[in-house]
Amino acid sequence: MIALRSLAPGPCLLVALVLAGCSSAPQRAACPAGQVCLEYGNNSEPQTLDPQKANLLDESSIINDMMMGLTTEAPDASPIPGAATHWETSPDGLVWTFHLRDAKWSDGAPVTADDFVFGLRRTLDPKTASIYAYLLYAIENGQQVNEGKLPLTALGVSAPDPKTVVIRLIHPVPYLPELTKHQSFFPAPQHVVERYGDGWVKPGRYVSNGAFKLTAWKLGDRITAEKNPYFYDAKNVCLDRVNYYPTPDVVSAERRVARGELDLNTRFQSNRYQRLKETMPGVAHTDVSLATAYLSFNTRDVAAFRDVRVRRALSMSVDRAFITGKLLRAGQQPAYSFVPPITAGYVKDTPKVRWAGLTFEQRTAEAKRLLAQAGYSKARPLALTITTPNNTDTLLLMEAVQADWRALGLVDVKIEQNEAGVAFAAYRNRAFEIGSMSWYGDFNDPVTFLGLFKSDTGAQNYGDYKNPAYDALLAAADQEPDLGKRATILARAEQLMLDDEASIPIFFVVNRNLVSRRVTGWVDNAPNFHRSRWMCLKR
Repeated sequence: MIALRSLAPGPCLLVALVLAGCSSAPQRAACPAGQVCLEYGNNSEPQTLDPQKANLLDESSIINDMMMGLTTEAPDASPIPGAATHWETSPDGLVWTFHLRDAKWSDGAPVTADDFVFGLRRTLDPKTASIYAYLLYAIENGQQVNEGKLPLTALGVSAPDPKTVVIRLIHPVPYLPELTKHQSFFPAPQHVVERYGDGWVKPGRYVSNGAFKLTAWKLGDRITAEKNPYFYDAKNVCLDRVNYYPTPDVVSAERRVARGELDLNTRFQSNRYQRLKETMPGVAHTDVSLATAYLSFNTRDVAAFRDVRVRRALSMSVDRAFITGKLLRAGQQPAYSFVPPITAGYVKDTPKVRWAGLTFEQRTAEAKRLLAQAGYSKARPLALTITTPNNTDTLLLMEAVQADWRALGLVDVKIEQNEAGVAFAAYRNRAFEIGSMSWYGDFNDPVTFLGLFKSDTGAQNYGDYKNPAYDALLAAADQEPDLGKRATILARAEQLMLDDEASIPIFFVVNRNLVSRRVTGWVDNAPNFHRSRWMCLKR
């Protein structure tokens, strides 16, 4: 391309090889005649497509198009039968029996109950190092298996016959049909994994039981999935192919949607929302999300963050009203708690940090006092680095936080940008001081948010928060059958965690999707789960 750009100007016909040089026609990927192909902008390059190892939402978007759990998502993200047609529970809620439908893997092999047992054991196998293993701790012996104290065979799951999966729990989990939608509960094709090991996820080896199958992965370009002819409901899947593109530059992705090169993109720059409503009417979709944007402290390695005065000062001095109302401007709401108010099964009046009622001026004054009390001054400022993914909105957000902290006169703060996968690897490995992330609920219950702060959660408890009283409250909530009382116990736990300043909640997220008017079957929903199985394109 550089050589072509150096040519002397001439008629377009003479430089026709420069495809878009003289034409604004969309440069869509070639789609076989008579087929329907969806071009899907998906934010970042996945680190893995292994259901038992994946961590990021952008990985889940692809995995959930190809793999299916016992339950799955309807277009509105509610749980519906997936690989299981129906299920029943014991009177005490501790034994769930799922009955599988006739189904095949994408290589034609039957999907059996043993594949689900194998998948659950694989999630909890210490060798897998699944970041989501803690979600399975409610299964009998789940935690002991994950910690290597018991063999995999001790896990409370069984396959009494090829079409029946039995899960035994240590306490009632009324939201289990929500959990079994999650990738950590997915089956694994035992006949393929045992042959290739972790290399089973490569194109040509990847075997799936969902609506699509993996056919190509061109690093930095696209991942391609095609309709799985063995999927039990293939006749009702409209799309023949889906191309998933990493689109970290959201403004570039916006232009690609406008030109028709992408049919959708799962993010747009927040402060462009009003403009998008004018320039691309009906394309920009926003709705309140089941998600919280927040900052985590590395309390394990940074001594300063083990002082609650420092954590409180930094949280108090973030101007959430400016960030949401002036900077982002797409309907985000300031967060003074961690669990989004729209979460099902929670108290009406959610807990808040104790200082939420103070003005920003009062908060900054108190923050200065706390930092001075902790031993910091203009001569000896608190030096820290924020490690952040390099997407546009997050960088804007972190620059605002940086300005707020610098305005205190007692903090010297730097920003370190990384590609999203690199940033989250740093978070998991605690190779950061302060990290910027958003937590999207894996299921619609307060536990998906509060469970992050349990002392045994592992890598996703990025701040390594540990409080035995907090753990005890969550354990008590697990045993409480009365849903109202359970919600009250969970609220007490959240208040305790907020009093400890375990993280810095900044705002409640708004889903921001660009969806071409050609796309049908898209349904806005709070969890922001949109399976390609339900979509089609107007011709």
